[in-house]
Amino acid sequence: MFFGHLGVSLPDILQKIGLILFIYTIGLQAEVPGFFDSFKEQGKNLVIMSVVIVLSAAIIALLAIVILDIEKPIAIGLMAGALTSTPGLATAIDVTHSPLASIGYGIAYPFGVIGVILFVKLYPKLFRINITKEEEDYETKSQSLYEEITRSHFVVENEGAIDKTIEELRVRSMTKGVISRVLHKGKAFTPQNNTVLHKGDYIKVVGSKEALKRVELLIGPEVDVEIPLGAQYMIQSFLLTKTELVNTPLGELNLLNNYNASVTRIRRSGIDLSPSPSLKLQMGDKLMIACSKENTLQISNLIGDNKSKLSDTNFFPLALGIVIGILVGGVSLSFGNSITFNLGLTGGVLIVAMILGRVGKTGHVLWVMSGNSNQLLRQFGLMLFLASVGTKAGSTLVETYSQYGIKLFLIGGVITLLPMILASIIAKLFFKTNALTFLGTITGSMTSTPGLAAIDTMTKTNAASIAYATVYPIAMVLLIICAQLLGLFF
Repeated sequence: MFFGHLGVSLPDILQKIGLILFIYTIGLQAEVPGFFDSFKEQGKNLVIMSVVIVLSAAIIALLAIVILDIEKPIAIGLMAGALTSTPGLATAIDVTHSPLASIGYGIAYPFGVIGVILFVKLYPKLFRINITKEEEDYETKSQSLYEEITRSHFVVENEGAIDKTIEELRVRSMTKGVISRVLHKGKAFTPQNNTVLHKGDYIKVVGSKEALKRVELLIGPEVDVEIPLGAQYMIQSFLLTKTELVNTPLGELNLLNNYNASVTRIRRSGIDLSPSPSLKLQMGDKLMIACSKENTLQISNLIGDNKSKLSDTNFFPLALGIVIGILVGGVSLSFGNSITFNLGLTGGVLIVAMILGRVGKTGHVLWVMSGNSNQLLRQFGLMLFLASVGTKAGSTLVETYSQYGIKLFLIGGVITLLPMILASIIAKLFFKTNALTFLGTITGSMTSTPGLAAIDTMTKTNAASIAYATVYPIAMVLLIICAQLLGLFF
């Protein structure tokens, strides 16, 4: 902003490139895993807070028209600028047929950017929130969405299990547990489906606590025995980097029959997942596998297990996904003769990225990318976007203030700050939302990419990004509807 005030300017294309890269990588990151689980878990509360923010902004704009006698196009432009919504500005211009909407937008936009950044930065201090504790709470809650994977040993004693094969007992389908080791007459080995369980055999089972309880009912009591691996066996983690295996159900690898190996757990984005045969594999999954040493090389070749491949980025799927997002954002829907709606550049790219992140792979095209590549592109896009936004805001700030005085600035500031304060009170009193999730909801509802970028520097979790992606499309649609209603009826 300082250099913008001094006359430094950057090409508009840099802002668009930066915005597209930042939003696209945010959309991909929202589903690893996270967005859909987050929406099921707390989507209703986040949407309510988003609706409160947008509707309160629209009400303030309406009061400015009715009570303060602000011209309608300027008031609607103030609302769009205070919520930093370019689609909202486009709607305001279209519905009012007046360039005054751009003036209102230009007056409110600088503080719309700065105000959200200041709010998210000061919020933890004002409300005495420990960000580290909020991160820990978020991680704990994220883990609780998935059953904790643990292990126990059991002795074969139940009459119904004696002299039966693992396949006959249907251990995995009946209990959701995985038998990774068997100890028979002092000899430990990795079992296969046709392995017979004899009375007095010991088995090692990996699964959730509920799964282990079911194993105890099916096989026999839990015992305090440690089954040795044996000289020829080992447990090793393998990194899935074979692109052709993405979206492949784990059961199709047939590791048990082909390599006498058993997957005990799968770690994805810091979360341990139960290795059910129907679980679809994703790039970067870490598979914990119990197998003989002689088969490790073959399993490694099958899985990929190449860390350097995670840093490789195929730019064709990236470019194709972005182009699809731009095209989707440009599609307009008409309702009657006067109301039109489109997702806009940001909305189209975000929604397409979230869908492609969920799909993972189409044919040979891999849509997702590694965490390191995603982070690099996100930061690069953010740098371009903020540099362009800052210089633009700084170039007009003093002149706009000189021309229109402080009144419109104050109204724009109220439209920016009051909805966020109101949402903070509601979140505290009724929802008790995690602070990082709440701040992500604030930035998504205010359609503020710089605000989200400010939160990114405060935390290592993706809590804010998931909340942002959850509410952003809803907030954008609602803001456009409010701009249409204010322009048509007031």
